[in-house]
Amino acid sequence: MEGLGDGPKIVFTIGPLIFTETVVMGWMIIVVVTLLCLWLTKDLKKKPESKKQIVAEMFVGFVNNMVRTSMGEKMMYYAPYIGTLLISAVLGALISMVGLRSMTADINVTAAWAIVTFALITFHKIKANGFLGYLKGFAQPVAFILPLNLISEIATPASMAFRLFGNVAGGMVITGLLYSALGAASEALHLHFEFASWAFSVLQVGIPAVLSVYFDLFSGCIQAYIFSTLTMVNVASAAEE
Repeated sequence: MEGLGDGPKIVFTIGPLIFTETVVMGWMIIVVVTLLCLWLTKDLKKKPESKKQIVAEMFVGFVNNMVRTSMGEKMMYYAPYIGTLLISAVLGALISMVGLRSMTADINVTAAWAIVTFALITFHKIKANGFLGYLKGFAQPVAFILPLNLISEIATPASMAFRLFGNVAGGMVITGLLYSALGAASEALHLHFEFASWAFSVLQVGIPAVLSVYFDLFSGCIQAYIFSTLTMVNVASAAEE
């Protein structure tokens, strides 16, 4: 299994442009989501008659309820963005279950999403207080805590980025270490077999897969939900200041 320290591999280059596994996985997810949306929204009826329309409406309803609960009715225009962020984060983690490198195991991806959140937070703070009011807010309630307020402002997107990245990347490390340990244990117990270029370790069957399901499926989905929720809460809080 590929180690986390190796980072995403370079797939190909076009002149000065470098396309890593993360970029390729990202475009694959975009294509899959686009095709899925086209399929789910084909031949829609006012009254759902097909299972695919029911599934599509359930997802839209789920996202709308999330945004309405966390951000309020006035900010429902964020629903498409939150839905896109949620499904991208979920698929970015689940893609590793088919043997591909998880997109959210790249800090560049989670950092980019967190920077977008930070930009939205800043936009709403400036909109609510004006640019000068936004700057004065860093010296509140007293001027000498300005450095702490600056650190706090930067800490929000940083913590969001590292939370999602750390959970997915940590799962990759633990699963990889366990896989290697079970391979070594198989050899020690004479349960490792080789036939020409093909190798098979008995203890590596099943156990790593169960752990991978936890980290990729359960933990990946939970962290995607948490990231989306934190985005909504922070943006809504900034709009109310």
